[in-house]
Amino acid sequence: MTKTSKRGTALVTGASSGIGATYADRLAGRGYDLLLVARDAARLSALAERLERERGISAEILPADLAARDDLRRVERRLRDDAAITLLVNNAGIGPRGPLLGEDIDYLDAMIDINVTAVNRLAVAAAQAFAARGTGAIINIASVVAIVPEFFSGTYGASKGFVLALTQGLAPELDGKGVRLQAVLPGLTRTEIFERAGGSIDRLDPNMVMEVTDMVDAALAGFDQGELITIPSLPQKTDWETFDGARMALRPNLSRSRPAERYGVGAPQAA
Repeated sequence: MTKTSKRGTALVTGASSGIGATYADRLAGRGYDLLLVARDAARLSALAERLERERGISAEILPADLAARDDLRRVERRLRDDAAITLLVNNAGIGPRGPLLGEDIDYLDAMIDINVTAVNRLAVAAAQAFAARGTGAIINIASVVAIVPEFFSGTYGASKGFVLALTQGLAPELDGKGVRLQAVLPGLTRTEIFERAGGSIDRLDPNMVMEVTDMVDAALAGFDQGELITIPSLPQKTDWETFDGARMALRPNLSRSRPAERYGVGAPQAA
């Protein structure tokens, strides 16, 4: 174990493999100490030991099932109480196993517990704690299906849409409070999530699948550039700005005192 890092500690959920483990490696390379959270204690221990040895940082494990309320509260308390934690990577999540109409609704409930309830609780806890301290950063891992839910299982897309909306909604509240915020929207990424859901990423078009190291490196580059929303495969930043601008152009007409004239109901609107 080493002395406390000047960068503080990064708490990474879903850290035993894939995106979470890659974030742990990259953040350790940047000089962060680590608090690694996932269900698989053995894999967490192996990762922590390797990163301590290779990166010269301090890595602690916190085994927890974020679908279990007591475990989630335990991670939340650590976020609130440990002033050494300066970064939350809110990554834990599970994916769909197939089309929504053929899915077990209990599995969908578990997906919401992890992808929505746990992400929300930890993000809000971190935002409150970091704002009170005047420093910190939150990285929420969403997905591109947040903006194209038609192309994937509905509950999963909705859960990732929640993560995007949560990040966008938190941003104005955290403005000026010393807390950095980012939502990362990966496309298809080579991780274990597909095998865990009973599929195989090798069945997908390889031109659409990004290596996890490339995805995380691009996401961290976006973080360094101050992006609120990072889509690692998007060619131009202006592509997102155009999309977001079109959304904001709707704002003046999203809530008015009368229905739009095209519906033919209510009193006519004044010219």
